[in-house]
Parts: sequence; structure tokens; C-alpha cells
Amino acid sequence: MSKSLLSLAITAAVLSGCSLIPDYQQPQAPVAAQYPQGPAYSPAEAANQAAAEQGWRQFFHDPALQQLIQTALVNNRDLRVAALNIDAYAAQYQIQRADLFPAISANGSGSRQRTPARMSQTGEAAISSQYSATLGVSAYELDLFGRVRSLSEQALQTYFSSEEARRSTQISLVASVANAYLTWQADKELLKLTQDTLAAYEESYRLTSRSNEVGVASALDLSQARTSVENARVQLARYTRQVAQDENSLTLLLGTSIPANLPSAQPLSADLLSELPAGLPSELLQRRPDILAAEHNLKAANASIGAARAAFFPSISLTANAGTLSPDMGGLFKGGSGTWSFAPQINIPIFNAGSLRASLDYSKIQKDINVAQYEKSIQTAFQEVSDGLAARQTYNQQLQAQRDFVNANQDYYRLAERRYRIGVDSNLTFLDAQRSLFSAQQALITDRLAQLTSEVNLYKALGGGWNEQGSQKAEVSKEAPPLKLF
Repeated sequence: MSKSLLSLAITAAVLSGCSLIPDYQQPQAPVAAQYPQGPAYSPAEAANQAAAEQGWRQFFHDPALQQLIQTALVNNRDLRVAALNIDAYAAQYQIQRADLFPAISANGSGSRQRTPARMSQTGEAAISSQYSATLGVSAYELDLFGRVRSLSEQALQTYFSSEEARRSTQISLVASVANAYLTWQADKELLKLTQDTLAAYEESYRLTSRSNEVGVASALDLSQARTSVENARVQLARYTRQVAQDENSLTLLLGTSIPANLPSAQPLSADLLSELPAGLPSELLQRRPDILAAEHNLKAANASIGAARAAFFPSISLTANAGTLSPDMGGLFKGGSGTWSFAPQINIPIFNAGSLRASLDYSKIQKDINVAQYEKSIQTAFQEVSDGLAARQTYNQQLQAQRDFVNANQDYYRLAERRYRIGVDSNLTFLDAQRSLFSAQQALITDRLAQLTSEVNLYKALGGGWNEQGSQKAEVSKEAPPLKLF
């Protein structure tokens, strides 16, 4: 090998390790170091286990809900699309990474041609043959300034982002199934309450009607009793519709029909959920998949800057082949039939009307956009967790007050009924006590549902719902998919 070729090979080897990707700097989290404090929040406590590490089977205690979540994880179409997106981005990464290696191909060809006598130099018709077998490399770019590697890194970070997107989809699905199930159960309890209340109203209406017939109750009393019955019938139709629609919503999330062998549901008043430790805001950076996905997108944008920078420098591509060439098949592999070609090509950008500069500016702007999106995802996560913590403390107080209110209305109802039966008070007082009790019981069920859904949303906001069991830490792979050579 000549000294010039040796120097060229050494230079290419040195430059092949060159990269123009800017050093990645993780942006500072634009949130406070602690969650908000105040009357709406419970005192912060140390956590033995992060919420994200608490498996959904560990967090949700209702066996029926556990079975529904498992069904959704198998059949939900959004989750299936997210998983297929991972495979698609893995394939794109394979395509981009393949450009780092020369594409070697083997070719064989043969041809026979007859030349008529009047077109032949000898004045006689001639038949010519040519056969060849070659092995070659076509248009392989020497990645001297890291352009191809930058594009490969961009594709890899996009692949990692798709993995986090799939994780985020699963966490959202678990929370959505839980909320849909809890809403379904709450509406069924409201339907049962309405049916029982309607039966009580109808019995009261019959008694008032008899009293009116004998002149004890007035027409106004009878009319008031009837309005209670009709209002309860309106509520009955409403909750019947809502229960049916809840089942339809749950079926869509499951991706299949509700299992027939579903265990009996636990009442909303039962201990349905585990307590959640909030931890610190900094933990969200490692736990929330949407934040991690945004960071991978930021890294992908950072890598694209390296590719845009490398476009300013010369690029060298090689095309070469070697093989044999012979006028007949028998001589194709005989001595003296060898052939080769070597065609290097260099491209030096001189004038492009500012296209390369605009491409670099565009890459930098895209990075700035991704920085803002990354910071916004952190702020959104902080806000969702803070809202959940505020809801936890205030809903506990609100529920206790609502239970006391229901108990007070039950005492009021019993006293009003007794006084009405013995003729001390009018029917209007008794009807008012009935309505107040019904309204208070409805509000208690609604408030309990709101408390449970806020806890589910807090679990989701803290990154919970990815693991099935708390003892198993299912982590997203941060390794590139294996390279497939063929």
C-alpha cells in the first residue's frame, strides 16, 4: 500500500469517530422541590415504596376490577397500537443503522447477441456472448463527520420514546378501566337507592291517597306526595340509562365484552384502594413515562443537530466491485478473467442558497421546542400530583361531613315520619324529610366516587399502573434493538 493510501486510511479511521452532536444537558425541572403545603394538604410522610413501584394488583383490592384490568391489557386496541408502534420504530432504527455498514451484493449476468452481416465489421453475421459474476459495494458513505451516526442516534431515541409512549398508554388504560368500573358501580348503587326510594315514595303516596279519601289529608298533601313519586321515576330512568352507558364505555376499554364470570363487586364503602405515598417531585422525572418520552424526543432533536452540522462538510461515498468476465460460461472462472472497478465520489457543498444553514437553524428550533415540551410535561405532572394530594385531604373531610349529614337526615326522617303518623305534623314536613334524605344519600355516593377516582388519578400521576406486582420492577428497556444483518 502506498504512503498516500495509508495516510488516507488513517485519516478516515480517525474521522470515523467524529461526532458533531452537541453535548446533551438535561434541562432544570421548572417546578418547586416540594409539593404544595397548606390546609388542603396532609402532612408529608416518608415513603417506604414509591407509588410507581406499587403494582396495580397491589393497589386495587377489588377482584372484579383486577380481572377487568387484566382483560383490558390483553384486548385493548389502543394498547395494541402502541405496542405495534414500538415494532415500527424499531424497524426504522434498523433501516437507519444499516447505513453505517456497507451493503454488499453478489450479481451474475449473461447475454447473447446476434449482429447481422451488414452491421458486422467482418461482413458476416456474428453471435457474441458475455457472462459475468461480481461481488460489490454500492454507494457506501464514509461517515467521516458522524452524519449517519447522528441520524442513527435520532432514530434510536425515537424508538425509546415509543417504548415510553406504550408504557404511558398502559398506565392511562389501567386508570381509565378503574375509573369506568368505579363509575359503573356508583351508578348501580344510585340506581338501587332510587329503586328503594321510589318504593318508599309510592307507599307514602298510597297512604296519603287513603287519608285524602277519608278527609284526613288535603288535596295539596296528595299532590306533594305525587311529585315525589314522579321525581323518583325521573331519577330511575336517568340511572338506568347511565348504568347501561357505563357498561358500554367499559366494554370499549376492555376491547371485548365484560366477562361473564366476573366476581361479585365490593361496595364503594369498602377498602378498595391502597394508600399512596407521594414522594418528591424529583421522582417524577424517573417515574412518569410521558416525561421520559419527552426527554427522549429532546435527545432525538439534539442528535438531528449533529446530522445538520455534518451536512456542511464534504461527504465521500464508495462504489466498488470485483468479479469475473468471460465470453462463455466455461471460461467464467478461469485465470485471466478477473475484473474490478473502484469509483469513489466526493461531494463538497459550495453554494446551496442557504439551505444547509436553514436546516441547521430548523434543527436548533426543533430542539428548543422539545425543551419547552419537556418542561411542560414536568409542570403538568407536578400539577396533577398536587391536585391529587389536595383532593385526598379535602375529600376525607368532605366525606366525613357528608356521612354526618346523612345520619342527621336519617334522624330527621324518622322523627318526621313518627310525628306525621300520630298526626302532630303535616305531610309536607314528612315529604321534605324524605327528599332531604334521598338527596343526602345520593351526594354521599357521588362524593365517594369522586374520592376514589381522585386517588386513581393520583396513582396514575405518580407513574403507577405499569407493574402488575409491586415486587416485580418492570423497567422499560434502554438497549437498542439487536441488529439484524440479513
